[in-house]
Amino acid sequence: MTTRSFAVQGMTCAHCQAAVTKALKGVPGVAAVEVDLQGKRAQVGYDADKVTVERLAKAVEEAGYTLASA
Repeated sequence: MTTRSFAVQGMTCAHCQAAVTKALKGVPGVAAVEVDLQGKRAQVGYDADKVTVERLAKAVEEAGYTLASA
């Protein structure tokens, strides 16, 4: 299991936080997600053999936000 922290751009409210959480949890291979609205960060635990950082970023982008490595 790999755990990484990412900056999330575009979040302004609890709805945004929930949307980013849902997007990340919907990616196969993701085991844990914690999204911090105040800090504008997401901590994601995932199986690196099943999912790439690019796939995580794409899921967040499809939800209307931007995920950046930190």
